[in-house]
Amino acid sequence: MPDDSTVQSRDPAPDLADNAAPEQTDLAPPLRADSTLGAAMDAFDDYMVRKGFSDNTIKAFRNDLKIFGTFMDGGTRLHHVSTQHLEDYLTWMQGERGAPCSAKTLARRITTLKVFFGWLHGIGVLGTDPAAPVVQQPARPPLPKILRDQEVSRLVRAAQDYLWDREKPDARPYLLVSLLLQTGIKKAECARLHLSDIDWDRPQAPELSIRYREERHAHKNRTMTLNPTIVPALHQYLEQYRPQEFLFECTPRNLEYVLEEAGERAGIRGTQVGFETLRWTCAVRDYRNGMPEERLRQKLGLSKISWRETREKIYQLAGR
Repeated sequence: MPDDSTVQSRDPAPDLADNAAPEQTDLAPPLRADSTLGAAMDAFDDYMVRKGFSDNTIKAFRNDLKIFGTFMDGGTRLHHVSTQHLEDYLTWMQGERGAPCSAKTLARRITTLKVFFGWLHGIGVLGTDPAAPVVQQPARPPLPKILRDQEVSRLVRAAQDYLWDREKPDARPYLLVSLLLQTGIKKAECARLHLSDIDWDRPQAPELSIRYREERHAHKNRTMTLNPTIVPALHQYLEQYRPQEFLFECTPRNLEYVLEEAGERAGIRGTQVGFETLRWTCAVRDYRNGMPEERLRQKLGLSKISWRETREKIYQLAGR
């Protein structure tokens, strides 16, 4: 689920908006239509470095063009490269190379071709751009996994088994599973919950508050009402673990182990029980139960921009 604070690898495209049409004087030595593909790749590499493209962009473009050069032969003359060659390359890369790429990687490699040949056309080396007719294929990551209603019931029962174990009762799995299914909070938010973030002065309507100190994350601050059935488990958990500051005084990885073990005990196959799975499961269940979109957005702590993508995924998951 999108997170405005997550820093991801830069996509090559942003670097190229202002740099796709340099002057011929940028090239040394100058390229011609009968120059080799390998020479053009070297010149493009030098150009990216001089223009200050990000390290991630340069690395991605170098790798993509290296694969293309392997398919075409670096000695091929630029004016001999046709649109059909590019289409054949994409077909080879997806089905004949023996190492099919993901949709995201395919989209980037098409972008690489378009930028490289668009650059050659823009500086006058090629009269026409062979990559222009190639259709860009936007990367569409697979939908996240969620638990079906029957799986949710099994997971809750498995967590209760820990709670009611006569020999070694453990309240943590049930408290954690219940908290995530009810609130959909993220792993980082769960790991830094303070004891003071849970208000249970009114046992019939306990509340959980998510607080961020940074002003830029103000939209993520929210308070959610919990189901009162969680209160007895919370009492038992506090008596058992006696946390001093944070609700869960262990590493996030330990919490992941708790969820994975509960999922295995519930016999859930094909879907790993983790924070993301339960976050999406919570969101879809709330949507199906009629929660207004704006309220659901606020509950998940998403900005209006991030909500656009999340909302579409929730629609698709809810329709399954």
